[in-house]
Amino acid sequence: MDTTLLKGLNVLEAIARSRGARGVSELARELELTKSNVHRTLQTLSAAGYVRPAAAPGTYECTLKLFEMASGVVARIDVRQSADPFMQQLARLTKETIHLSILDGTDVIYLNKIESPQPVRAYSTIGGRAPAHCVASGKALLAWQGEGVLSQLPARLPSPTLRSIATIDALLEELTRVRRQGFAVNRGEWREGVGGVAAIVFDMHGMPVAALGISGPVERLRPASVRKYSELVMEAALGLSRALGYSQAGYPPVAAA
Repeated sequence: MDTTLLKGLNVLEAIARSRGARGVSELARELELTKSNVHRTLQTLSAAGYVRPAAAPGTYECTLKLFEMASGVVARIDVRQSADPFMQQLARLTKETIHLSILDGTDVIYLNKIESPQPVRAYSTIGGRAPAHCVASGKALLAWQGEGVLSQLPARLPSPTLRSIATIDALLEELTRVRRQGFAVNRGEWREGVGGVAAIVFDMHGMPVAALGISGPVERLRPASVRKYSELVMEAALGLSRALGYSQAGYPPVAAA
């Protein structure tokens, strides 16, 4: 066990539980540590952005970094629990595989799925990953991210198939289209012969937290089917967003250029 890390977590938890700022001496007494040890730990936590000096000299309080981290975890739990009825309805209406996905860096992770009852279907696993720029759910999520996330993408993008988007300029053009129409399409860009349609899910603050979509053989996702399914997917994504507290008038909301 890393005792230094454990001490740091104990100090952070003690401050987080407190109603007000905490001083070095009282933290040392409570946690049975030396003042110098607590002081060094606070300096490290402060440098990492978890605590900051409070108004009273020698005292510290938590920043919002813990809240930001916890909000991401809670959002993932909430969105999975809330998504089931919307996924079930989408599965009944489309008979295709349904995915609930979240963004992790420049990849998507499949948080939940419902298998298609049809013998020929898209293969994926819960917890599996895919490059965000290659799948519909990933493009839906990327379309609503800021420059910080998009800047992580290389100028020359990995191209698993001949249909993959290969450059950042082409991807940015595609993301503009996604924002304008409200849904994203995968045309065999991750796996040959496998396509998809997805739409973004927002939380109560209007922040993008997940994508809801369908996937299946491109033979079944012809343009006419995509038009039909895109309406169903957006309706389900809006319903899930509402269940998470999203209350803005428009869906999706107007995105920054």
